[in-house]
Amino acid sequence: MSNPLSEMIIRLRKASQVALFSHVSPDGDCIGSILALGLGLEKLNKQVYYFNSDPIPANLAFLPGVGKIRNVLPVNWPEALIFVDCTDIDRVHISNEDLPANSILLNLDHHISNCNFGHVNWIDSQASACGEMVFYLLKEMGAGIDKDIATNLYAAIVTDSGSFQYSNTTSKTHRIAAELIEQEINLVNIHSHLFDQKPLAYIKLLQRALARLQFFSDGKIALITLSKQDFLECGAGDELSEGIINHARSIEGVEVAILIRELDILDIKVVFRSNLWFNCDEVAVKLHGGGHKKAAGCSLKLSFAEAQRLVLKTVQEVLVERGN
Repeated sequence: MSNPLSEMIIRLRKASQVALFSHVSPDGDCIGSILALGLGLEKLNKQVYYFNSDPIPANLAFLPGVGKIRNVLPVNWPEALIFVDCTDIDRVHISNEDLPANSILLNLDHHISNCNFGHVNWIDSQASACGEMVFYLLKEMGAGIDKDIATNLYAAIVTDSGSFQYSNTTSKTHRIAAELIEQEINLVNIHSHLFDQKPLAYIKLLQRALARLQFFSDGKIALITLSKQDFLECGAGDELSEGIINHARSIEGVEVAILIRELDILDIKVVFRSNLWFNCDEVAVKLHGGGHKKAAGCSLKLSFAEAQRLVLKTVQEVLVERGN
């Protein structure tokens, strides 16, 4: 079929059991989206299995249905497997060898760098979040958007759109949000959990991050590094690094902000954020990652020092190539 949404719906209608997968280091979009999708499929009498290999961040623990998510792979695999917000299978910490031969892979994502690994690939790089896509999928399938589903979808969209501030926010985004709000979701509670309640460990980690802030290329690049020791001494999990990069991006004169985190030996995570023109996806792809123009990331199997040198060199090269 030429319409991947229609084909995905046909596959889901045929399936009695479905497994949902979201990426490691989960954020509001991937968790909110799989919960909303799963709850909607359950309303259509589907048996649903929810998987994420990493712990759920504390600020997402309030989401309806979050207790359904497991961090072990299913014993009995459903035929239909839906990957949400994943540019490739590696983002889930499983491989093709883990999957049964008869599995139908459904790939739902809004990243332009998605590698189209599914049997059905519905990729909408114009969507502000996968939550937007799930909203339309559930509507098309006839699963009503109730308060719990709306809460999850709103959390997905508000986090990935930067509270409707990022350039991926469109009039469509606001129209969807309006429909979700009409379900009488608790906006104060949602925003409090997502953005206002910060554990002390986060403040300690932020303090270290800002103390490490460095500038390059006449202030166009702002770099923050956090070592494994920083996380241990602050009592912080990796999920608490979410949003720290925005403090660097907001500095006057900075075009691209970089956050490099050392999770373990030879396990480095890198996040890029830009302001006006820098294409974060371009530099992330050069490092075998991906994302969006204004927000992207990658993983590196290098030492902490080697990763810093490579990332900075790559970003500076792109700046020079673009005449900046």
